[in-house]
Amino acid sequence: MFSNFNKSITMYSFSELKKNIKLDTSAFNKINVAILGDSSTQFITIALKGLAYHYKLQMNIFEADYNQISQQVFNSSSELYAFKPQIIILFNAAEKLLYKFNKLDESGKDNLANIHLDHVAELNDTLTARSACKIIYFNLCEINNSLFGSYSNKVASSFIYQVRKINYGLMQLAEKNNNLFICDISSLQNQHGRNYSFSPSVYLNTDAVFSLDFVPLVAKATMDIIACLQGKLVKCVILDLDNTLWGGVIGDDGMENIQIGNLGLGKAFTEFQYWLKALKQRGILLAVCSKNTESVAKQPFLEHPDMVLKLDDLAIFVANWETKVDNIKFIQSILNIGFDSMVFLDDNPFERNMVKQYIPDVIVPELPEDPAAYLEYLCSLNLFETVSISKEDSCRTDKYREEAGRMGAQKSFADESEFLASLEMRSDVQLFNKFNLPRVAQLIQRSNQFNLRTIRYSEAELEKMISDDQYFTFAFTLEDKYGDSGLIAVALLKKEDDETLFIDTWLMSCRVLKRGMEYFVLRTLVEKAKAEGFKMLKGQYLPTAKNAMVKDHYQSMGFQEQDEYWLLAVNGFNTPEIFITHE
Repeated sequence: MFSNFNKSITMYSFSELKKNIKLDTSAFNKINVAILGDSSTQFITIALKGLAYHYKLQMNIFEADYNQISQQVFNSSSELYAFKPQIIILFNAAEKLLYKFNKLDESGKDNLANIHLDHVAELNDTLTARSACKIIYFNLCEINNSLFGSYSNKVASSFIYQVRKINYGLMQLAEKNNNLFICDISSLQNQHGRNYSFSPSVYLNTDAVFSLDFVPLVAKATMDIIACLQGKLVKCVILDLDNTLWGGVIGDDGMENIQIGNLGLGKAFTEFQYWLKALKQRGILLAVCSKNTESVAKQPFLEHPDMVLKLDDLAIFVANWETKVDNIKFIQSILNIGFDSMVFLDDNPFERNMVKQYIPDVIVPELPEDPAAYLEYLCSLNLFETVSISKEDSCRTDKYREEAGRMGAQKSFADESEFLASLEMRSDVQLFNKFNLPRVAQLIQRSNQFNLRTIRYSEAELEKMISDDQYFTFAFTLEDKYGDSGLIAVALLKKEDDETLFIDTWLMSCRVLKRGMEYFVLRTLVEKAKAEGFKMLKGQYLPTAKNAMVKDHYQSMGFQEQDEYWLLAVNGFNTPEIFITHE
């Protein structure tokens, strides 16, 4: 997700982040971000710019004038819309809301949350209608003015009651609006305390509601969401075994003596495994990388009654006496994901340092010496931020295990065509619809390698395209005799003129490469162009740090280069033999 994890981002001070602004980010992807607040946003802006370097992003920030949220949002000709932000950060401070609250009568205090939530909904609706942007809204830090003590939880006219109602309402609002994401500042304050997050003297002198110590944490929470929206997210956790998944050394202590279960230190490992299993069910791949004899390493998964994780929970199991650096490289070659999408968890500092040195993109947290602190520490790092979920997430591990079966079968075929024919592949080509849209949006937000333009559309933006006659939408599934890979490719065609369709989006999951799916997709696009009376398909390759694999894609598919684009006359196109049938 970000570089240089050897120094946790939570350790960067505000002064260090301020110095980072001078670092060169010109080689990174550029992103336009606007920030609007009802209190001073200067320190947050500085921290975001400084932090962007560690996320390998070049951040261009528009900072609205003080307390100009409504003026910027509701004026269609404002500086905000001229800036054309990709992401807008909205920030209403609880301190400002408390000031308004104190001036209200009893009935007004009871209704504060509803009024505020209606205002946020109006801001969101206006921004969504006028701008193709994602919105990050900071929820409210809790302020207890101690008028009622704990009885505040029973009094609708107490401020803490209204703040909690607002934060709950924000969750409901975000659930209904795919462009809206909540940055959970309230949880950050709960973790670190009000005395850490708020400095009365800073607030009085600068109108900034976050202390300088707390600002980097707020910036990191915000950047985690922004990075995720840009396709930077963790996809796999690689696990050591001895003293990481269980206490003790399986090869020396024997299965009956390893620590796991509900007693003593074993309870810490059990709870850690439950957390990992929940990550797997959410769609994070789990892999084992252990220096061990494979049969010995697998024994607890097969026979120990207290093991929460089973072999079926693991996408890949590697246990041998090779270096962990080599084994992680092997795991990456099988999963075909970037090293920066991997987290490596190992109790041994030597192994951690080896991986940091030789595969610096892999995220390597410094696990505490006490296993009882593993889970609390890892949760505090927020490594597994996401901006979308789909029903296919829970079966992602199964799909990679199926892929291992395919790879094993391929070795028995001398001819690739015979192997592809033996798979009995079938694809269902669908329009975007309410059932597949979450997965389509997820692919668009996450796919980095086989992605020709890497334009990140949100689910809300895609919904608009469904009813826009300027677009033709395609979602492709793939199934074979080994299993159903689900929705694995997305294409968007946009009318450019009476003769040309522009390939706005073309991306595929790397799990299905080298099976002829790219030709199946192109044949579908060509057939659609012919049916609608268009003569030309026009493609474009926009390079990123991760999509070099498709640099020559259009050339290899028969397109002819013209300036920055690639053209294909649909009437003259003939696909090679494809071993995928259309359902």
